[in-house]
Amino acid sequence: MAIYEYQCKDCGEGFQARRMMKDADAPIACPGCGGDKAKRGLSLFYAPSGNGSSTAGQVHAHSGGGGCGSCGSGSCGSCGRR
Repeated sequence: MAIYEYQCKDCGEGFQARRMMKDADAPIACPGCGGDKAKRGLSLFYAPSGNGSSTAGQVHAHSGGGGCGSCGSGSCGSCGRR
């Protein structure tokens, strides 16, 4: 089981749901309005690496042009924000 984040297309409410991976994109009722047009969003994660550093929040750290907003690098591997 995993925790997924959803956004209701009817009322705009964001919510989380614990579901099996096979059901991640199946229809789900919004707890706010009861609508069935919720869409799964992108979730943040934490993944420790073997060298003691971590990859946290890099999913959303990039600006539209590539690289992180703070350093302008083209790759997270060379970014100082770890």
